[in-house]
Amino acid sequence: MTALAIRAATYRPAGWLRGLGLLVLAALLVIWTGVPIYNLLFIAFNQEDDEFSDDLWPDQPTFDNFLTVLTQNHWYLEHFWRQFGNSFLVGIMTMILTVLIGALASFVIGRGRFRHGWLVSNAALLTYAVPSSLLAIPFTRAMQQYGLWDTLSAVVLAEVTFATPYAILIFHQYGKLIPLEVDEAARIDGANPWQIFSRIYLPLMAPALVAVGSYALLLAWNEYLYQFLLLASTRNMTVAVALDQFFDSDEAPWNVMMAVAVIYAIPPVVIFYAMRRSMLAGLSFDGVKG
Repeated sequence: MTALAIRAATYRPAGWLRGLGLLVLAALLVIWTGVPIYNLLFIAFNQEDDEFSDDLWPDQPTFDNFLTVLTQNHWYLEHFWRQFGNSFLVGIMTMILTVLIGALASFVIGRGRFRHGWLVSNAALLTYAVPSSLLAIPFTRAMQQYGLWDTLSAVVLAEVTFATPYAILIFHQYGKLIPLEVDEAARIDGANPWQIFSRIYLPLMAPALVAVGSYALLLAWNEYLYQFLLLASTRNMTVAVALDQFFDSDEAPWNVMMAVAVIYAIPPVVIFYAMRRSMLAGLSFDGVKG
């Protein structure tokens, strides 16, 4: 037996054990993440007063809980569709402003020959050194002083504040893959900076724009703390905050609450799977070839 064959025979059991270990780890991760989703669906499709049964699946699955939500046929759901629209508006505005500010900042830093631009990019990331929970009270106080408390604008400003540094980092790194010769050729043809930004820079940055835009939208959609602190009236609440009202009841309607959660979770799931290829391309910095 050759030395190569002996070495292969020696390491084969180790490789088999490594593969088995990875398989077990993957199974544990699937179970860990799948059990909460399973419980969510189990309660949402179960009948009232039977949400905590020991069955693996409801004996008689029902869509009544979802109909209750869609028709707003519950005192906690009188403004559901308005609150759903508030969540959508906050997410869309956060996405647009984050992409716009991040793209403009990265263009000025990376393409405008801005001296020591990397300091600006790194300084923006320092905001993540302070936990967002520690900034919640000062941010709430500032919104009260400026008359923005209990408005969707306050929530949008908060979400954009925390999403923009990440956007600047991604756009700045991705923009380095776009040759500067492209800008110089456009200037020779008479293009001004705005035309270079809108007609050259943004189209070439499309994968990164989709990735960061999706990230900002999902961040705003799933955020709770600042929405809870900055929104008070029922009509201005988002769905994430309105769900908390169900716990004010002496006996929380778990079936309806889980149905709301399922409906509220559908948009981010659809967005993720619709944009996953563009998101991966934007985050891996492989979308531009020099």
